[in-house]
Amino acid sequence: MSGDIVMATNLNPKEGGGSSSIKCQMLNSTNYTVWALRMKIALKVHKVWEAIEDEATEGEKNNMAMALLLQSIPEALILQVGELDTSKKVWEAIKTRHTGAERVKEARLQTLMSEFDRLKMKDTEPVDDFGG
Repeated sequence: MSGDIVMATNLNPKEGGGSSSIKCQMLNSTNYTVWALRMKIALKVHKVWEAIEDEATEGEKNNMAMALLLQSIPEALILQVGELDTSKKVWEAIKTRHTGAERVKEARLQTLMSEFDRLKMKDTEPVDDFGG
């Protein structure tokens, strides 16, 4: 269950009824794509995605978006993005940091796949030598 988005129902006296809160998935070095999709939905549920799209610099929407983002990233990353003043800047900094790593992985995978495709056993080569 860890890493999943969990819906919890709480009573909210301001609204006179139940409201939902969402526990956000923690970002790590391997789950950026899934994390970004889940965070986008969580931000939309909390009606603060516009703060990221429009780069709101003040107000409750920016603060709520910042709070949701900062609760779902590791402390080391918080220290890197904590001084940024808008949720959009935080979102973009996280995206830039992780999509660069994804591109490197993707390029390495393509290189390995092309090397694998070129790999052929010679007619005179023993199976054990080729396997090695």
